[in-house]
Formats: sequence, structure tokens, C-alpha cells
Amino acid sequence: MSDVFREGLFTGKTGLFTGGTSGIGFAIAGRFAGLGATVILNGRNPGKLDAAVKTIRDRGHAADGFAADVRKPEDLGPAIAAARARHGEIDFLFCVAAGNFPAPVTGMSPNGFKSVVDIDLLGTFNTCRLAFDHLRKPGAVVIAISANQARIAYPLQSHVCAAKAGVEILIRTLAMEWGPLGIRANCITPGPTDDTEGMRRLAPTEEARARVVAAVPLGRMGTAREIADVAVFLCSDAAAYVTGAVYHCDGGSFLTGARMLSGA
Repeated sequence: MSDVFREGLFTGKTGLFTGGTSGIGFAIAGRFAGLGATVILNGRNPGKLDAAVKTIRDRGHAADGFAADVRKPEDLGPAIAAARARHGEIDFLFCVAAGNFPAPVTGMSPNGFKSVVDIDLLGTFNTCRLAFDHLRKPGAVVIAISANQARIAYPLQSHVCAAKAGVEILIRTLAMEWGPLGIRANCITPGPTDDTEGMRRLAPTEEARARVVAAVPLGRMGTAREIADVAVFLCSDAAAYVTGAVYHCDGGSFLTGARMLSGA
């Protein structure tokens, strides 16, 4: 894949990524590191966190990691403060940590529903609220990863629908409240993205994968690199007048609604 972004685009910048140890979060962090940013990864599992940081460092880029659960402000706050103390103000804040599992409402426990809402919505709030004092003002960019479930009712996804709808309106509220400080806030909505934990859960069989692909107008799954490139654009000067937006990088799957999961 050719690189449309100039080398060193983010040199001297620092990004903090919750959910940055795997999947889309790790792909975005790696992309930003490759463009010169110092990337700070956050995750709950210290072993996975250390491995992810090592991978980026082995590529010759600057990376660090701080373990914390986004659901627990008593852990997350000190981790963000430590990252600021070591690396300076945060230019890019990514809220990527998320949970998902397919289940009907009648087959889901209250705790199961709460778990996803706590990780996705409460975790996004905690991250933004606790990072605020450490963001570069003006100039910082906040990006949250949303999902088509924020606007479309999907079967077996009531928890994600509720959580991601909350994430999108939270980010838009931040765009209004923090805009006068020179902070931009946007969402990215990925579609079916290959080789991610989410797709392994939602499409665990070849039949399910084929149904997903058939519902995407572009006729294929996306890649984490494609999501990362949208993130690069939104954090670049090319998007300096973009805030409160939801960018779909989903191959047009938003247009077909819940067909990919319902089989309709």
C-alpha cells in the first residue's frame, strides 16, 4: 500500500491510546508511531501491553505503556498523569477500548449489559475527563471509535447499540464544550474489519463471514490500516476545521443496516 502521508508528519507529537494493545487500536498507534509520534499504549493486561510496546519499539519507533482499566478512574487517572510526566502534553487522545459479545436481550444478564456500557461509554468518559488537564490546549485532538450500532438497531447487540450511541453524543458534546479551547473531537465508525477480535466474535464461521461481506457495498472487509489512515487525516492539519463529526470507514455497510448479522 502506498503512503499518501508525508514521513515525519507527527514528529514531536504524543498520542495516548486506550485499547491500544491489539486490533484497531494497535494499528492506529503503530501508524502514528511510523509517522513520528511518540505513542503511549494503555491496556488492562500488562503482558499484552509490554508485548505491544516492544513490537513498536522493535520497528524503530518511540512507544511506552501504562496498564490501567478504563472503567476504574482510580487506576486510569494516575496512569495518564504518569504518561504526561514522562512525555509531556498529549496531542492525540484515542478512546478505543471496547467490549462485545453477541447475545439477545433475554439471554443477557444485567452485568453483561453493564460490562459493555462500562468499557465503551464510561471508559470513554473516564479517559476524556481524566486526560483533559494533560491535553495540549489549543491543538489536541480527541478520537473515539464508534460503530454502526450507534445508529442502527442490530440483533444481539443491544448493549453495543446503547453504549456506542452514548459515545457519539458524548464526543459531540465535547466538541462543543472544548472547541473554544482549541480541542477537536471526532468519531470514526469502522465497518467489518478483518483480523479483529470483534469480527472473530460476530462472524466466527466462513458462512457468517460470507454473509458479512455480502452486505458490504464494496464487497470486502476493511483493514485496520484503512481505519488508521482516517485517524491520521482527522489528526492532521488537513482536518483543522473538522470537529463533532462521525467518519464512516465501513465500505458502505452503514447503508445496508443490520443485514450482515440478521441474514435478511
